[in-house]
Amino acid sequence: MTALLSPDELEAQLRAIGAERYHNLHPFHRLLHGGQLGKGQVQAWALNRYYYQASIPAKDATLLARLPTTALRREWRRRLEDHDGDGSKPGGVERWLVLTRGLGLDDGYVTSLAGLLPGTRFAVDAYVHFVRDRTVLEAIASSLTEMFSPAIISERVSGMLRTYDFVDAATLAYFTPRLTQAPQDVEFALSYVKREARTREEQESVLNALRFKCDLLWAQLDALHHAYVSPGLPPPGAFVP
Repeated sequence: MTALLSPDELEAQLRAIGAERYHNLHPFHRLLHGGQLGKGQVQAWALNRYYYQASIPAKDATLLARLPTTALRREWRRRLEDHDGDGSKPGGVERWLVLTRGLGLDDGYVTSLAGLLPGTRFAVDAYVHFVRDRTVLEAIASSLTEMFSPAIISERVSGMLRTYDFVDAATLAYFTPRLTQAPQDVEFALSYVKREARTREEQESVLNALRFKCDLLWAQLDALHHAYVSPGLPPPGAFVP
């Protein structure tokens, strides 16, 4: 039988998954961050990414309902406020609309999801269903792609500001709070999975949950690359720049 990993060994394997599979390595992101996309292609990315952003609070709400203690629910409720806002300040979903608006997209069109790629819809829905249907341990582990997000955010913001004349700091303001929110989220989630994955089977489920999350993020970019870069074939009904 495979030996139980120590908590630090488990963390090391989680980080190795990110080094191999995180979507900062995807060719579409290389093009996006390197200033090699046209405005219409950047619009397509922001439009499709909106569905992911808007689905995160729905995903978190399904998990919140299943958490067994007040302390866990309180911790996860903070994530809902980060993305949905608390009524006094905008959350991440509203800030993403600032981005799409700054790129020249109409709010009504973005929120209608009329131009969404099928691949985006299927990947994001799979994430919501995973968190709803799998164990609490797996659901929390799937959030750990946030371990790698500060680096990609820094690369994205600096690269886009440097290379695109149709974005500015206000357009990309969504990302600034995530530089502090994501590490806070990771601190809790990583501590939880290292503590609660008590068998090798549970540890493997944690590793597989992170692989799944990396795969669905990659799949979203595959759909974008196919539709808007090469061969450049947006499916019927999808956004056309």
